[in-house]
Amino acid sequence: MKKSLRARRMERHHSRMKKDSSLNLTSLMDIFTILVFFLMVNSSDVQVLKDTKSLIMPKSVAEQKPKDTLVIMVDNQSVTIQGQVVASLDQVKFAEEDIIPALDDELKRQAARRPELTEEEKLLGRPITIQGDKEIPYVVLKKLMATCAQAEYRDISLAVTRMLKKQTGGE
Repeated sequence: MKKSLRARRMERHHSRMKKDSSLNLTSLMDIFTILVFFLMVNSSDVQVLKDTKSLIMPKSVAEQKPKDTLVIMVDNQSVTIQGQVVASLDQVKFAEEDIIPALDDELKRQAARRPELTEEEKLLGRPITIQGDKEIPYVVLKKLMATCAQAEYRDISLAVTRMLKKQTGGE
C-alpha cells in the first residue's frame, strides 16, 4: 500500500524528533572566557565605599578616584573602622584629649597586620580614608585626624559624594 504525502511527511518528522539533541559548548565557553577577562580588568578601577542610610556624605566636584585604603566610617552615633565600632560619637566629642585611645589601638593593630612601609608611605604615612556624615562636628574630625596621624596614618583622604560641575557663563 502506498503512503500518502502527508503520512510520509509525518513519518520523517517523527524520525527527526526521536534523535538525541546535542549542545555545542565551544561558543558558550568562548563567551564566558571573554567575560571573565573583561570583569577582571575592569574590577580594579573603582573602589566602592560602603554606603549606609545613616550616613550622608558631603558633596564635591573632586575628580580623583578613591584608593583602596583602610576606612574609618563616622555616622551620627559611632566611629567604625573596618566594620568594628571603636567609640561612640559622644565619647569622642566630649573627650578632653585629642587622641582617641580605642581608635589609636585599632589603627596600630591594623598597621601590624600590613606589610612593611614602602618608600612613599615612609614619606607620606600610611593611607587612610575617613568616610563621615556631613553633619559631624569639626572637633570630632580634628580628633580623628590627630589620632590617625599619631598612628602613622598621615595620608588622610576624606570620602565625598561626587556631583557634576555646574556650567557657568563666566568661566
